[in-house]
Amino acid sequence: MVKGNGTKDSPWQLQTPPGTSDYTIYKDDEKNVLVCTVGKTVLHYDPRCINDLHTMLKEHGDWMELGSADEQKPAKEGTVEAWGRWEKNPVGGWYGLKKGLRGRFGMYIPPLMEALGLAELEHNPKNNRMRAK
Repeated sequence: MVKGNGTKDSPWQLQTPPGTSDYTIYKDDEKNVLVCTVGKTVLHYDPRCINDLHTMLKEHGDWMELGSADEQKPAKEGTVEAWGRWEKNPVGGWYGLKKGLRGRFGMYIPPLMEALGLAELEHNPKNNRMRAK
């Protein structure tokens, strides 16, 4: 069971897929963004990513590698990270909204989807995958 209810006062408390870092996410309804805080770093994601990624994973029908990468590094083809920045996804590019910090989609959104009951997620030291529930 996930702690928090996704608001600024009670953000979801999550861990990265390998379980090595804690972070929080909440939905800022006024700004229509997901606010992800990792230590002192604050990232923003388009909240449509949750439903869009769930739909894509259902269509994909199998496990998909997460492939998390910083914005400045290329994403491995065929991964959740690559899809989260692909020009043919439903938003036409990046789900990350903060220039310079738009990457790591494959690290921080999958645990949220698992917590919301939308996906299954592996929790290995590296090379984790996810699939739609």
